[in-house]
Amino acid sequence: MRCGSPLTARRCRVMSRHPLTLLSSLLLLQACNPVMESPDEAPEPVAAPARQPLAAPGFAELHHHMFAEEAFGGGWFHGSYTGTLTSCDGGAPESDHARVRMDLSNMLNLCPNSGSVDLSGVPLLSSLFGVGGAAASEFIGKIEGTEGDTGLHLGRMNVNTQWPRWDTIAHQQAWEGWLKQAHDGGLSLVTVSLVSNGFLCSALPYANLKRPCDEMADVEVQIQMAKDFDARTDWAEIALSPAHARQIIASGKLALVLSIEVSKLFGDKDWRSELNRFHGLGVRSLQPVHQLDNRFGGPALHNAIFQVAQFLENCHIDTDCGATANGFTLGFDVDANCRNTKGLTEDGKALVREMMAKGMLIDIAHMSERSVQDTLALTQANTYYPIYVSHGHFREVMNPELAATEKTTPANIVRALRQSGGIFGLRTAHDETRAYTRTSIANNCQGSSRSFAQAYEFGRQGLKVPIAFGADLNGFIQQTRPRFGSYGACSAGFKAEADAQAAQQRLSGPARLGTDFDQYGLAHVGLLPDLLRDLKQLGANTTGLEGSTETFLRMWERAQSARTGMADAAADIDTSGVAPYVAKATREAQYPQVCGKAYAPASKVLGETCRFNEECVSAKCTSMECGAITGTCICDGDNDCGTTQYCGWGLNTGVCQNKKAKGALCAEGRECLSGTCRWLTCG
Repeated sequence: MRCGSPLTARRCRVMSRHPLTLLSSLLLLQACNPVMESPDEAPEPVAAPARQPLAAPGFAELHHHMFAEEAFGGGWFHGSYTGTLTSCDGGAPESDHARVRMDLSNMLNLCPNSGSVDLSGVPLLSSLFGVGGAAASEFIGKIEGTEGDTGLHLGRMNVNTQWPRWDTIAHQQAWEGWLKQAHDGGLSLVTVSLVSNGFLCSALPYANLKRPCDEMADVEVQIQMAKDFDARTDWAEIALSPAHARQIIASGKLALVLSIEVSKLFGDKDWRSELNRFHGLGVRSLQPVHQLDNRFGGPALHNAIFQVAQFLENCHIDTDCGATANGFTLGFDVDANCRNTKGLTEDGKALVREMMAKGMLIDIAHMSERSVQDTLALTQANTYYPIYVSHGHFREVMNPELAATEKTTPANIVRALRQSGGIFGLRTAHDETRAYTRTSIANNCQGSSRSFAQAYEFGRQGLKVPIAFGADLNGFIQQTRPRFGSYGACSAGFKAEADAQAAQQRLSGPARLGTDFDQYGLAHVGLLPDLLRDLKQLGANTTGLEGSTETFLRMWERAQSARTGMADAAADIDTSGVAPYVAKATREAQYPQVCGKAYAPASKVLGETCRFNEECVSAKCTSMECGAITGTCICDGDNDCGTTQYCGWGLNTGVCQNKKAKGALCAEGRECLSGTCRWLTCG
């Protein structure tokens, strides 16, 4: 094979592995001379032909932690992205995953002085830093409506039957077989986020760690994993430019775009040389900040665990607002609205300029509002260089508790994103949304695809912003709940509402898809096409989402081409149509109670778990002690069963049985198809 400018030796080797890419590239070449490979910069692939390329098919997922098994020093996740998935040991003490250290008190001793602030009442601190590693593991994993898969999780051990599930945060969700399933279902581009967090790593059992806690060391391991995956896979390839991504997709393969998401970006090394080095390794997108203040800027506040992490770094306690607990915020310097006062530093501004000079993609997903404004000042001055949000929520349509956090994205930032020609990765997490009244989709299964549909239609119709998925799988978060089944169907609210809403799905549909998504929700990346299918059958207009890969590529091309000004004036944003929020306590008070607990009458069918007789359609539950010990809905008479069944007795008490044919043993006529039982046999 003869090779020449602008191809390098490495690129030629890649094309020899992928003959379709080679064929399209040879059409562009007239002469060849060998080119030496730079040790610092990976060469850009051959530019696309000057003619307008055909639109790239398929949808994009903008935030996927494919190799996160090596995040946090390799000490948190169970299950590899490759090979055969195996069941785990259930998180027993001294297990190899899903557990923080038994005693973390030495970490809290880094900040012994809290002044006049009483930290004893902070649940996270008391559970995390007492003799409390075991309790903290449970605290992390078990939230409303879930069984959790951290700490001791004996009921979540077995792959394919107990995990993966929508509420998985410590078991693999990005296995390559599932990624192939998503690709076969229409996924054509995925931004692979190389991730870690030093604080989470430092809280894990020492025996579980594969290496010392170092965020950038974890990133380098993940980059090598990405390269290994590229080298041995004939259906996916790392994309180094938008033209290269188009070639990859046109050949029927999945384009992988490498990004980095860590709090201590580039560690304490010279960031300019590190930026060049990681760009040379194939990284094309960055988040300048993640969860903690760093030398580039401040992040958005959104989770108390990272406020604790920041506190352990600077021992700062702010009393301007109460993001961590009533009256105070740990770690961050905040204003009265609980917004981080730190924007981009001078190094941060220089980093953004360098990224623009390289045509890299600037992900503002975790930036504080001040950091976003500083970034916009730079990008708008550079003829509206594009920005994007890889994973985020639209603030105006979210429940008040989430909307109050800085991590959610307000309409004014969405406007700036549209003006830049960017795209928004919509988070698939299970959060409760307010109802968007401009869509016919009922908001009657909180946390499910119906909640995602509310946010999506608000973004599509109201904000009019291009949208892709921003799933954040393997991202230490829980995902889209199912609309059916017994594994947490519906609700980011309270049990009675969840039961009532799940019953509505069963009675009014739309019907089940017939896949694991029905019962397990968005359990892994392979089910993204099923979420898309469910959105369509609910009535969402998914045209833009289904074509989001093309939108992403046009943003990337805009970053690397001459611009004349804003891409879109974005003067048509309309945030109206969002219904007022009704507090959970108010909603719960509308349900009847048994033993002081709200319940949804007749919301459970035979075989479903119940607490009280009144929850069952059959009015019969096997529970005990006022619902403290749950039971199962059983039949209480033949009318609870089908027309060809009867309600069993003896060993089959409460279980519907098929009626018997002539000559079968019987005790009563109701057991027989004929309705007659004589001399202990059906007539």
